[in-house]
Amino acid sequence: MRTDLKARRLARGLKQSELADLVDVRRETISRLEQGQYCPSLRLAMDLAQVFGVTVEDMFSFDDEKNAGS
Repeated sequence: MRTDLKARRLARGLKQSELADLVDVRRETISRLEQGQYCPSLRLAMDLAQVFGVTVEDMFSFDDEKNAGS
């Protein structure tokens, strides 16, 4: 999974903990998402996209997983 979550967060001037509070998760969850170590639930992905005013597809890409078996 790829995401530009960190860039979006920094552009807004948000700390990981502040973003975590906005979407009701722990700061560690945001950190793992930014590092590509965690795939968000649909609910979390939608909440994050709403915070930044974008679609889930704009924020997260799963192309690498589709092509892994090719």
